[in-house]
Amino acid sequence: MQRPIRRALLSVSDKTGLVAFARALAELGIELISTGGTAKALAAAGIKVVDVAALTGFPEIMDGRVKTLHPKIHGGLLAVRGNAQHAAAQAEHGIGDIDLLAANLYPFEDAVAKNAGWEEAIETIDVGGPAMIRAAAKNHDSVTVIVDPQDYGAVIAEMTAGGGATTFKTRQSLAANAFGRTAAYDAAIAQWFAQELNDPLPAYFSIGGRRLQTLRYGENPHQQAALYANGEGRAGVANARQLQGKELSYNNLNDTDAALECLAEFDREAACVIVKHANPCGVAVGASLLEAYRKALRSDAVSAFGGIVALNRKLDAATAEEIVGLFTEVIVAPGADEHAVAIVAAKKNLRLLTIDDVSPSSGVAVKSIAGGLLVQTRDNGHIDNLETVTRREPTRQELADLNFAFRVAKHVKSNAIVYAKDGATVGIGAGQMSRVDAVHIAARKGGDAINGSVVASDAFFPFADGVLQAAEAGATAVIQPGGSIKDEEIIKAADDAGLAMVFTGIRHFRH
Repeated sequence: MQRPIRRALLSVSDKTGLVAFARALAELGIELISTGGTAKALAAAGIKVVDVAALTGFPEIMDGRVKTLHPKIHGGLLAVRGNAQHAAAQAEHGIGDIDLLAANLYPFEDAVAKNAGWEEAIETIDVGGPAMIRAAAKNHDSVTVIVDPQDYGAVIAEMTAGGGATTFKTRQSLAANAFGRTAAYDAAIAQWFAQELNDPLPAYFSIGGRRLQTLRYGENPHQQAALYANGEGRAGVANARQLQGKELSYNNLNDTDAALECLAEFDREAACVIVKHANPCGVAVGASLLEAYRKALRSDAVSAFGGIVALNRKLDAATAEEIVGLFTEVIVAPGADEHAVAIVAAKKNLRLLTIDDVSPSSGVAVKSIAGGLLVQTRDNGHIDNLETVTRREPTRQELADLNFAFRVAKHVKSNAIVYAKDGATVGIGAGQMSRVDAVHIAARKGGDAINGSVVASDAFFPFADGVLQAAEAGATAVIQPGGSIKDEEIIKAADDAGLAMVFTGIRHFRH
């Protein structure tokens, strides 16, 4: 059913497109009501507008905290058209219909992203805006509600074609968008409170986001997918700048996120992480990006084909030239020089992303399950002390590689085994149901490069067989959490094989 619009209330903090929208409404003969800064902006543009205070007969008070919370506003939005009882109440109290509401909210998310203090953030929590939006959205059978300036054009076009009216389908869609916006807004506030109170798992967990783009499909072509921003503010793939290449796919985004999470483990040296199907297939540090990339690629050049390359330094021409020699889906780095950009541009489909920085995990991780959500703090665990449990102590080089390998193992799907040597992975076994199978697969991938390497396990070895197989493959030292009921047997096996073994006391399952 079409509903004619005769009276509109405009109250926006984001004034993008406001003047043009209001002028178009005025040209359709619609009376405009407005508040505070919005009214001033419209009056300055020469558009006739009625101030809310003049409508309600009550001034804005308490520094603007109270201005639209009034029966003449909410009655006008909530009155059911055609309902005799509602009409009688309107007539008795002088409440006119409000047929269209354009409102967006105080920029709470922006304030928090800019590290606003407690008092400033509290003052940026909108109260009247969400109340009006919810009222208008509830009564969408009669009221058109707009919370996104991007919708102004479509609404004006429909009104122009429909004699100043909107259709129920449009009002219904806009109402759904309005409830989504207020839900995401409240979720951002709840998440901020949880963070400020150091309570990552509150009694009521809220999650919300703004859609950034609709993706072509999800993990598979028959699945729908979209990318949302959750207002966390941390640099990452969701807010990366794409300099060139095809549109990012769901899998591209997921794999790039995995690469950046692993890359954040390394900041002292130039580092490169190559990811395929959410698992690192090559990780290395070096004196330069080019050296780090070459070392990472040698870890598993076969799996790197069609992978994601993440770098923790500005992409330079020499490294770019090397990377484009192999089919790669995405390159992501904290910047790229003009020569590197030109080199990558020759591969028109290759996505080149830049991010502000490579920052470690923060906040919480959320996973959906049937009927609920699993929420946990992110795995920010780091080794405090290594305990050497074998007769032989690891050498200085072994110790450096053990620490390196264990940081990589944190980002490999469990069961995870990582062989490393000289600051680079040489064999990775990921996602196996049996840990000894992961040891075997990683060794097979590494081949002769396993000789003289160290080996990391994301969780304890339940039996000695995995440690012995690693020794047979050529590993000289082992890092693992420890804690198996067979630790004594495993330590003896390591001693008999001449291995050095250290316990971390911390596990890094990643399912």
